[in-house]
Amino acid sequence: MEKYIVAFGASSSHESINRRFAIFAANQIKNGIVNVLDLNHFEMPIYSIDREKRYGIPDLAKKFKKHLKKADGIIISFAEHNGSYTAAFKNIFDWISRIEKDVWYQKPMFLLSTSPGRGGARIVLETAVNKFKRMNSNSILHFSLPKFHENFTELEGIKDSELDTEFRIQLNSFEGALKPVTA
Repeated sequence: MEKYIVAFGASSSHESINRRFAIFAANQIKNGIVNVLDLNHFEMPIYSIDREKRYGIPDLAKKFKKHLKKADGIIISFAEHNGSYTAAFKNIFDWISRIEKDVWYQKPMFLLSTSPGRGGARIVLETAVNKFKRMNSNSILHFSLPKFHENFTELEGIKDSELDTEFRIQLNSFEGALKPVTA
């Protein structure tokens, strides 16, 4: 049975390694239909309560939420800017959280991070995992890939065997949590 996966890199960089990593992960799902979102297509004014009261919630935020609602599972790979979410992701997150209380529709999530350095953007990944676990009672799996350019190629995937094994364990758990949407 096919599984509809929404995947994106939580970055607005056109050359985002996190976008590449999210796409790789999503394409590992057996019978997966992958919808890759580009945060640049959802650029909105910076969220503020005053702006929301005056103009309402932007249509782009509603469109982003529709993609999430249709998904069987969500894969996000986080870039780390100064130890936190990128401004592009945080702004979208702020807007979509105002539409409904259930931001992620209780979908299984596979949260990833990577960076060129040895930290693998673990700080932002830990932040996301801790935050999203309070918002989503479904399975939230996670994995951080350090030294992206040394440990990954599109042809080989994750080159380090220990890291690949860890990734596959998390991926298999995520895949096991997927249940096709019947809406």
